[in-house]
Amino acid sequence: MKLSELLKNVKYTTVQGGDPEISDLVYDSRKAARGTAFVCLKGYTSDGHKFAQSAVEKGASALVVSDVLDFEVPAEVAVIKTDDTRLALALMSVELFRHPERELKTIAITGTKGKTTTTAMIAEIFEHAGIKTGTIGTLGIVYGGNTYKTDNTTPESYEIQKAMRAMADAGCGAMVIEASSIGLKHSRLAGVTFDVGVFTNFSHDHIGGVEHKDMEEYLYCKSLLFRQVKNAAANADDPAYKEITGDFGGKVFTFGFSEDCDLRAGNDRLLSGSGFIGVHFDCSGARNLSLDVGVPGIFNVYNALAAISAVSFFDVPDEAIIEGLKVAHVKGRVEPVKVPGNYSLLIDYAHNALSMKNVLTTLRKYNPNRLITMFGAGGNRPKVRRYEMGEASGRLSDLSVITEDNSRFEDVMDIIEDIKTGLHKTDGKYVVVPNRKDAIRYCMTNAEDGDIIVLAGKGHEDYQEIKGVKYHMDERELIAEIIEEMNAE
Repeated sequence: MKLSELLKNVKYTTVQGGDPEISDLVYDSRKAARGTAFVCLKGYTSDGHKFAQSAVEKGASALVVSDVLDFEVPAEVAVIKTDDTRLALALMSVELFRHPERELKTIAITGTKGKTTTTAMIAEIFEHAGIKTGTIGTLGIVYGGNTYKTDNTTPESYEIQKAMRAMADAGCGAMVIEASSIGLKHSRLAGVTFDVGVFTNFSHDHIGGVEHKDMEEYLYCKSLLFRQVKNAAANADDPAYKEITGDFGGKVFTFGFSEDCDLRAGNDRLLSGSGFIGVHFDCSGARNLSLDVGVPGIFNVYNALAAISAVSFFDVPDEAIIEGLKVAHVKGRVEPVKVPGNYSLLIDYAHNALSMKNVLTTLRKYNPNRLITMFGAGGNRPKVRRYEMGEASGRLSDLSVITEDNSRFEDVMDIIEDIKTGLHKTDGKYVVVPNRKDAIRYCMTNAEDGDIIVLAGKGHEDYQEIKGVKYHMDERELIAEIIEEMNAE
């Protein structure tokens, strides 16, 4: 594709060079090669302009810059100057990958909390409606049963467009993306008009450092999404929703518990039994449904409402919503795993005291026979984290099972002793089982009817790091092995 074709929606001036054929865009000079255009991005700690010469030496056919370069660029290399190279990368990527959004149903979700869970719910509903769906967010780029890790919740624009093209080519009919405030701030979603934009909620987060200077900027960046959507849905119980969606030109579809919402929730209650932990609620208004949601915590009613609102802009039957929400979950976030007993086994990423308190407080509301927490703590990390985790589990669990978790270059037993220091500040019961598989087996073989067991710390991770080596270890596989071994005994 000619450089000029890639630049058709970019405001720029030509510093030098002609109109070379461009086969790919790069913003990492190490990936530069003949036929590529190197886009100079300014990051928090680095400036792509400093690597432009290296990109040219590797054969780059064009440079896209916002500053004056400090070296003489060969005459055969085109140099394009624009005010915002991040925006340019986004708009050029859309052209390079041939507008994949035109081949997909697209939903973007913004908000402080709930983006990942709502994304998973929407994807599950679409799948039950027979629409293959890809997702982009905290867990990476996911489609076709595969997961590709990313550095950010909302990746760079090039990666988004590349992923959307791959999804469309793989037969996906929909794409759901988590639109972070940082991603919106840095134009990673620019050039796309989404079919639906969803607002979940707004609270204090990402303030200071290299993120947002204050709450006003944080809110403003989230609001940017609603300048590029065809339809908008918002949590009307959150007082920020009108300001966040203020730039949307049409009527905002509202959801919540309030009487004047387009989609209203009521009769909400916690559900547990036979390995199922979740919430029940009825919704009325735009959809009249009675729903069981397979994710614990009343706050997940809002996430479910957000998901229902988003898919309601498309031809999605009630049955797909009902069945999708019943089984939807986020990998490694209070993720249920089927077990042969009358107890619940959950995998969760909680790996510090705050996240542990959050998940255990939520599960305690289900009044389990016993709440059992299996966890460890990472090596070569502050010891205070271990003390705090031990204390949190000791206060909120009926039994703590202490084990390994990425011991790195420390001895597992030393880490466990630090965890015990925190536990000893409480009256909580505990056992020590250093090997993680043995610890899971202990939890399962000693489970009683009505217990809730949380395997905390690993979540979506599929490795154990010991002495500088990452060994494959997926807790789901370990559980399957243990069940098979128990059946053979």
